[in-house]
Amino acid sequence: MKLKDVRQQARQRFNNVCRVCRECNGVACAGEFPGMGGIGSGRSFMNNYKALANLRLKMRVIHEVHEPDTSLTLWGKKLTMPILGAAVAGARTNFQGILTEEELTCSFIMGAIQAGTVAMTGDGPDSVQYAAGLKAIRDAGGQGIPISKPRDQSSLIQNLKEAEKAGCFAAGTDVDAAGILPMRAAGHPVGPKSVNELRELVKSVHMPLVLKGIMCVEDALSAAEAGAAGIVVSNHGGRVLDDAPGTAEVLPEIARAVGKDIIVLADGGVRRGVDVLKMLALGAHAVLIGRPLAIGAVGAGAEGVRLTLEHLHNELKVAMIFTGCANLMEIGPGALWGNGTGTPMNSHR
Repeated sequence: MKLKDVRQQARQRFNNVCRVCRECNGVACAGEFPGMGGIGSGRSFMNNYKALANLRLKMRVIHEVHEPDTSLTLWGKKLTMPILGAAVAGARTNFQGILTEEELTCSFIMGAIQAGTVAMTGDGPDSVQYAAGLKAIRDAGGQGIPISKPRDQSSLIQNLKEAEKAGCFAAGTDVDAAGILPMRAAGHPVGPKSVNELRELVKSVHMPLVLKGIMCVEDALSAAEAGAAGIVVSNHGGRVLDDAPGTAEVLPEIARAVGKDIIVLADGGVRRGVDVLKMLALGAHAVLIGRPLAIGAVGAGAEGVRLTLEHLHNELKVAMIFTGCANLMEIGPGALWGNGTGTPMNSHR
């Protein structure tokens, strides 16, 4: 099966829940939440896409890079690529039941493993959402990262302990869901976390804790202070706050502030291998992919997820050759041209 066949099958199965647009930029699905779109005007989703599209790469072809090394190790786990599956959940509400929650999470987890990487799993008002992800990871020998909503402290700690018991090599919470309405409407209150509360979460388990949804330096510094092992620079795919900036706009400042202390991941608008390279050049250690993998899962299950990840991986390797980067550590802001000025951005790596 080819990726174009996966996308065609997904388009037919989605039946306009997602249009599987040629450019997944948030325009056609603006305001469709629940669904695949961004909240409100959809501008936060669109800003993610535009922020990456506006960056230009510095092309270099006189060098000796023939086979770039894309491997990395995250919290003791060796990966073939700096591309992970994002935490996607809510198959019944967002996909209108095209897939079950179990089918969605298994597709993400197994497809990622087959591609040589890992995926996160999500959480939501229906208890089956977190449970399905945890089961998929457990069945895969702990090869995944479950992400829980920022519930009340005791419930969140219970979820983290369940993740540890399941053998997960890391777990986390998406703090950018602090005001999400479906959780509250279902009687599962969520809210912001203080540094002390985050510190309590870190100490409650013996595995790395990841905080997803960091969009400013202040929160990044607080995450580091609390002892988090990693952060995800993310605006929740543009699905929680209208008019938020694109993640690529805020990533460089955040990476400069904490990138030497904790792992910095990023998501939002990554559609091509060159987008992966751009995020790494801005300071991320790796990126997360959400909507493209959801399309792959709907189109062909785990195979669709695998094909999508492998396609992105191949595009990344080509982009590294054309920018003269032999390995991930060599990808820095020097690979980018700065804001149309005709001069490359200064490297901070």
